[in-house]
Amino acid sequence: MLDKKRVGVGCGVMLLKDNKVLLGKRHEDPNKADSELHGEGTWTMPGGKLHYGETFEECARREVREETGIKLNKIRVMCVNNDKNEYAHFVTIGLFSDDFEGEPKVMEPDEITEWKWFDINKVPKNMFFPSARMLEDYKKKVFYQKK
Repeated sequence: MLDKKRVGVGCGVMLLKDNKVLLGKRHEDPNKADSELHGEGTWTMPGGKLHYGETFEECARREVREETGIKLNKIRVMCVNNDKNEYAHFVTIGLFSDDFEGEPKVMEPDEITEWKWFDINKVPKNMFFPSARMLEDYKKKVFYQKK
């Protein structure tokens, strides 16, 4: 019998403004939080699954626009993480931007209930683990941490 499990690829985007990072509160209902890795009720960076044929930057621009209404100007790949738990396994491409236009709006209220800027050193304890790892990578100035 073939193993039907597969590895997904997604992007997360760290938006930084005045030493603050943008995080969205995932819906408490797992059916609405929409993540194979779960994370309902946690704070997350904008992001989502890579579509066939997209570059990492195209995925980041699309996801940030769909979720927050923000238009990214400059963006760069910051890190790569191997995120897995008992539910799923994703390679997360972390991207970074401090050059963007607009203020965050809740564009998908069934998934994210609010967007909020947090001091980079005072983020909520209940962060979605892929987003927490991206922030850790940024602070440690590392591209990949084997975990």
